[in-house]
Amino acid sequence: MNRWPLWAVLAPVAPALLESRARAALMFEEDEEDGKEPSFEIIRGNGRYHAIASTDPDDLGAEMRIAQELSLELDEPVYSVERAKEPWAVTSWRNGASEVVEADPEALAKSLGCPLPGSTKASSRAARKPLRTVALIEGVRAEEARRALEEDYGEPLREGRLHLTDTPRGTLLADRTGGMSFADIALSERLPQVTVYGVTASPRLDVFSVTVLRAGDGMERFTRPLRPDPCVPDVSEIKGETTPERILAALGIPAEWFRNE
Repeated sequence: MNRWPLWAVLAPVAPALLESRARAALMFEEDEEDGKEPSFEIIRGNGRYHAIASTDPDDLGAEMRIAQELSLELDEPVYSVERAKEPWAVTSWRNGASEVVEADPEALAKSLGCPLPGSTKASSRAARKPLRTVALIEGVRAEEARRALEEDYGEPLREGRLHLTDTPRGTLLADRTGGMSFADIALSERLPQVTVYGVTASPRLDVFSVTVLRAGDGMERFTRPLRPDPCVPDVSEIKGETTPERILAALGIPAEWFRNE
């Protein structure tokens, strides 16, 4: 792995079990036949804990699924690390329940005997290329999107958690900390007739991905650099545009929203 990993899971299980769970979570079971290489790496620790790490922004969220499932089978805590944005998110999982941990992920990994790839120097702010996700809920007003999210969460939306903005094309949705916590998928499920464009990008747009969602399912995906996904067809354009800058303009998403220094 020659890039700084965006997410990781640390667990007191055999590396082979970690790899098996990762393949299941990322639906890699049949990829060997297709010749597709996994987007993750297994890191062997020098004690009970081992790790899995990935550099693929489209797999963000898998770390929580993997950690939650493993925690149901173990007495010791399982840790998920999400390092794609500021601040870093470190979560401890026990019996399927999560708790945010105020810890540096590199320090935590080292304390567990399983350092993650990338040195402290390499993981400076400039090297980390923090990613941000913004979604266009096409043709939907912000108030309708808010109501749909509150129905899905079963409670009022916490003030300041999500940024919802009305635009001529629909509602722009962003998390103020840079992530989305699957809010775009929840809206796609709640509003199945609506098209949702989920955009994940680095500040300079050199890492760029658009997933088109309908009824909660990924219908097609545009990525630069290209990262094929066996479950979602790749496309060469979004709304007739083929570059990140012009795609953002077509969706009405300001490029400045991704510059989260």
